[in-house]
Amino acid sequence: MVGPSRPHLLRVLGPGLITGASDDDPSGIATYAQAGAQFGYTLGWTMLFTYPLMVAIQMISARIGRVTGHGIAGLLRLHYPRWLLDITVGLLLVANVINLGADLGAMADALALLLPGPRPLYVIGFCALCVGLQVFLNYARTVRVLKWLSLALFAYVATAAIVHVDWPAFTLALLVPHLPPTRDGLTMLVAILGTTISPYLFFWQASEEVEDLAVHPRRIDLLDAPAQGRAALRRIRTDTLVGMAFSNLVALAIIVTTAATLHVRGITDIATSAQAAEALRPIAGRFAALVFTIGIVGTGLLAVPVLAGSAAYAIGEARHWPTGLGRRPREARAFYATLVAATVIGAAINFTSIDPIRALLLSAVLNGIVAVPVMALMMLITARADIMGKFAVRGTLRLLGWLATALMAGVVIAMLV
Repeated sequence: MVGPSRPHLLRVLGPGLITGASDDDPSGIATYAQAGAQFGYTLGWTMLFTYPLMVAIQMISARIGRVTGHGIAGLLRLHYPRWLLDITVGLLLVANVINLGADLGAMADALALLLPGPRPLYVIGFCALCVGLQVFLNYARTVRVLKWLSLALFAYVATAAIVHVDWPAFTLALLVPHLPPTRDGLTMLVAILGTTISPYLFFWQASEEVEDLAVHPRRIDLLDAPAQGRAALRRIRTDTLVGMAFSNLVALAIIVTTAATLHVRGITDIATSAQAAEALRPIAGRFAALVFTIGIVGTGLLAVPVLAGSAAYAIGEARHWPTGLGRRPREARAFYATLVAATVIGAAINFTSIDPIRALLLSAVLNGIVAVPVMALMMLITARADIMGKFAVRGTLRLLGWLATALMAGVVIAMLV
């Protein structure tokens, strides 16, 4: 997808970078911004301590696709009871549709800061644009577009670099984990984990590795071509390490920025897009709304296709349909119809009375809850030699994967009880 004259790293980066960048979607931005505004630097440690866990679970997701040539839903269909497949895909679909609606609504609200106008029209426009990105661009072009859109996230890193940060307090919060004792604090922790380690990212990265097998004819699933294993796993490791580092760096920058600009001024509840945009005023001045809008719209255009695509991959694999963004619409009608339907239903949520900012946080919490059973299933799948062959996950990677699953389960249980 990137010509051989480009630097080697750019040729390596693909599904992992897109996954990491799309992780900081409008829902993620709203969650991290609220965390910084409400709790200051207190939850900054989550970005440092979850990084190895996030890398491990995404590497495991990528391995599933590269080793077997099937996505997660496809393996569930082949090796597990039908009811388990239906429940898993159903949970993913519900979480994705709510997340889609929240992201499209946030994009519309952000655009309204610059161009006051009918919000429903903006929602419909962004819905059509996101569908067009996937239906009318081929896979290679889609990846190229999504890579460039990820640059919009650097606005938050630049802002964090110039605001006045209480460095002793930030360093302490970064290195010493502190769990907020209140229910609101636990809910925020679930939201952070849910938007950082999200189930749609698992399905997307596994399916994109399968998609790459069709795009690159020389690549064969590792069960049939074990000689490709060393190079393939090295590429996945580099891709995922860079993609997740990008994601967590941006997330930490958002927490720091809102803590240093909003929390210190007593603004602890972000209820509107305009309030969220205020965090960028130190670098953007009167153009804060413009920079915020570019960031929200850029990340939204990056994330919405991933959310809709992961849902379409999961349902398509569960139903054994022809799937893949590399196929033309007439070759995979049901796959593309599912993609369009998920986006449209998500857009329709914005025509209800649901508050858009609250919806963003709700979608992050829901992702955290849904992630627990999905992660447990992934760990069970990748430990089976009859599925993964000699590439079954062992050692440190398996330990980190189960630690990530246990952490997510523990926090969700603490929040619910």
